[in-house]
Amino acid sequence: MKNLLKKRAIPIGLGLLLLFVFLLHVGQIVNIRLIQQLEAIGYDARLRFFMPNTQGSRIVIVDIDEKSLAEEGRWPWGRDRLGVLLDKLFERHHVALVGFDVVFAEKDESSGLKVLEQLGQGALKSIPQFHTVMEKLRPQLDHDRLFAEKLKNRPVILGYYFTNDNRISGKLPPPALAADAFTGKRAAFIKASGYGANLPELQQNARNSGHINPQPDADGVNRRVPMLVEFQGAYYEALSLAMMRVLLGDSRVAAVFENTAGKQGDTLEWLKVANLMIPVDENACAYVPYRGPQGSFRNIPASDILHDRIAPSELHGAIVLVGATAPGLMDLRSTPVGTAYPGVEIHASLIEGMLDNAIMQKPGYTLGAEIAILLLLGLTLAVALPLLSPLKGLLLSLGAICVTLWLNFAAWQSAHLILPLAATLLMIVALFVLDMSYGFFVEARAKRRITGLFGQYVPPELVDEMSENPENFTMEGESREMTVLFSDVRGFTNISEGLSPKELSRLMNAYMTPMTRIIHQHRGTIDKYIGDAIMAFWCAPLRDSDHARNAVLAALEMQAAVAALQPQFSARGWPEVRIGIGLSTGVMSVGNMGSEFRMAYTVMGDAVNLGSRLESITKQYGVGIIISETTRRAVPDMLCRELDRVRVKGKDEAVAIYEPLGLEQQVEQAVKNELRLFEEALRLYRAQNWEQAERQLLNLQKTAPDCVLYRLYLERIAHFRAEPPELDWDGVSVLNTK
Repeated sequence: MKNLLKKRAIPIGLGLLLLFVFLLHVGQIVNIRLIQQLEAIGYDARLRFFMPNTQGSRIVIVDIDEKSLAEEGRWPWGRDRLGVLLDKLFERHHVALVGFDVVFAEKDESSGLKVLEQLGQGALKSIPQFHTVMEKLRPQLDHDRLFAEKLKNRPVILGYYFTNDNRISGKLPPPALAADAFTGKRAAFIKASGYGANLPELQQNARNSGHINPQPDADGVNRRVPMLVEFQGAYYEALSLAMMRVLLGDSRVAAVFENTAGKQGDTLEWLKVANLMIPVDENACAYVPYRGPQGSFRNIPASDILHDRIAPSELHGAIVLVGATAPGLMDLRSTPVGTAYPGVEIHASLIEGMLDNAIMQKPGYTLGAEIAILLLLGLTLAVALPLLSPLKGLLLSLGAICVTLWLNFAAWQSAHLILPLAATLLMIVALFVLDMSYGFFVEARAKRRITGLFGQYVPPELVDEMSENPENFTMEGESREMTVLFSDVRGFTNISEGLSPKELSRLMNAYMTPMTRIIHQHRGTIDKYIGDAIMAFWCAPLRDSDHARNAVLAALEMQAAVAALQPQFSARGWPEVRIGIGLSTGVMSVGNMGSEFRMAYTVMGDAVNLGSRLESITKQYGVGIIISETTRRAVPDMLCRELDRVRVKGKDEAVAIYEPLGLEQQVEQAVKNELRLFEEALRLYRAQNWEQAERQLLNLQKTAPDCVLYRLYLERIAHFRAEPPELDWDGVSVLNTK
């Protein structure tokens, strides 16, 4: 045996070293991202396996859905209608409690009261009859006051949100716990530096308010919600917790700390409301006990409540959450049970879990349990596997996996206890693979790192290229000259209103996929999708000396691809899709930016803002693509038409804007001839030679009657003839829109 151990000293030593690495990770001394990802996957799998997959009966969601928007109009609705909704819920249906997963941060001006007040101070100031009628109508037109009255003396909880950008709006409720509640205690609270809250008069009349912030994990999936968020030293509660406090007689929140050897510890473990104990983790977050996929709670369209289509008995005594599931309202979250899960159902799941005492807990002692299991299994396998045959080693490893899963599942189901799983299972597999492939197994760590950092932004071909020199790439912020692209679907609101959610999703997938593929083919990086808009940039993370040229070529190909899609869209009964694209080149800041709530690899700077504004004015000039002056200088082989010289909002310096027509050698001669004529017309226009400029433009308009650009300059000439510009006019157009 001694000789055998000596012979197997190297694999045993490697196994012990591997065990030590896992212990370092569990002890939070080193961070192994793979284990974190697998832990998240394992948690999601257990959650889906054990969740009841039944519909909760105590909580009802009054849904601002597509049907309600179609009947009542676009959101936001007038608060007089929301007041009617509250009357229906409390007086007709006799619900127990109403929570709003909605923020009322701005005044409701839909009644026209503001316009009437302006008239009273202006044109109608001297008419007494107007002011008399105005004072009589004012109470009926002040929708915020009406809504505040509907909130008064009713168990209504409003929602608000925290941010990390120092911006503040609205009025916060009183904190759930004061600043001294955690003096000398250990709790790593989520901290915020700003918030968006409700109007003061609404907050003052509501029973309470709670924040609606989830706490997405590193993979963007929402598994937890912070029960308390720290702001300016005080601690503010979540919407679900605020609603539970009202249900339990407006009870106060108390912090319960970990007990060790019969003594109170200093680590936050529970929040207590009356007799309810809510387990929280080290960040004061509660794990969401999802019941099932979307639809695990009864969703009633808000319009059905407003129009009395629901029998009063169906909602009697129910806990009601008012929230949105309509895709256009952007309250869809990535969760373990769905990638587009309504945020309001997260709050419903938490309330249901509190009522059933079904919130999963991950107390501090689970760390010690995980270390003990790792040591027991790790030492056994590290020593035994090198001494066993492959078959016996496989059986031993499978047995260790089965025992680990059984203990973990038993703790989950019987005690609602989350025991870490990924590190143990991965260690078992790793020790087995290490023993079976001793001297062979080597991981390509560099490529995994680059893929993990940039795989979601850039195409696989660039990831392969970057992995050859991974030390050159980082997500830390830096400045470099880059090109940014913004594209947007014109008239998207009308398109979305004319299609069902399923058809709209299919249309967007059919549009976004080829657009993304084109950007990737031209070495671009996808920054983000903003609804129907795409933001992309070139020259990061991989440097590209031809970034401007590649970006312009991508934009031209995107326009050609959209045109090629129209027959397919028409055959499927979809509307025509047109897009506008803006490109700008300049020095930008690029890197991983955001807050502790969410991070993203993105770009910032004046050149980025200019690109967005250029996209927004493509329709004004009747063109599909507009590029900046710096982009034009960077693509000398590109034939471009100067459209104008503009001064954008927030900038004193004028810039020239251009429409790219294609590579000069590929553009037809007729287009070049027309371009020369327009350049001459533009020269005459800037020289204030209105007559000859107009004659030139009219001749051009004959060849292209539908050209918006020619019509725009003819209208300007007519305007300047009637109202001549100032003597120092420099031919620059001022754009006041962002």
